[in-house]
Amino acid sequence: MTNIITRERIVADPPIARFLFSDTRLALLWLVVRLYVGYAWLEAGLHKVQDPSWVGGGTALKGFWLSVTKIPVPPARPSITFDWYRGFLQILLDAGAYTWFGKVIAFGETAIGIALILGAFVGVAAAAGAFMNMNFMLAGSASTNPVLFILAIGLVLAWKTAGFIGLDNILLPLLGTPWRVHEDQIPRIHGESPRTAVV
Repeated sequence: MTNIITRERIVADPPIARFLFSDTRLALLWLVVRLYVGYAWLEAGLHKVQDPSWVGGGTALKGFWLSVTKIPVPPARPSITFDWYRGFLQILLDAGAYTWFGKVIAFGETAIGIALILGAFVGVAAAAGAFMNMNFMLAGSASTNPVLFILAIGLVLAWKTAGFIGLDNILLPLLGTPWRVHEDQIPRIHGESPRTAVV
């Protein structure tokens, strides 16, 4: 059993997953998704960056946190389903974190939008966007967040090709992320050459 666990194995993706998330023929599709999600983040971020209630003192964020952490009188239901998340936001409120957290959200949304539109570090930007979507949804704000969350997960899964028509085509190879497998990384089977070992 130990030999099976410690032995190095690579589990191959099924053909449909390879086609959807690793095939550059779908780079154009992921470009459209990327631009849509990026524009949504950029628009939301620029709106907040230009609003003093977000970047000045965080009063807009404070108002949002106050409204979602309020526990209504039954039978009305609270905005936040999970008590632990309400407690987390209450800690941030009590600490006055909205004064600086508003800036983090405003500039974070803008940066995510720019990165996705330019196709720079798409996987990281999409993951950051999905994390923000999740937080908005946990706070009870649905809006466009569920759709953007699903599209962001798609971009994370397709990180190798989602930025192929974009800066990632230049940036990732510069950082040492290979777009192709080197021959010395292909396992040999019964003494065959690496090329003949590939199925």
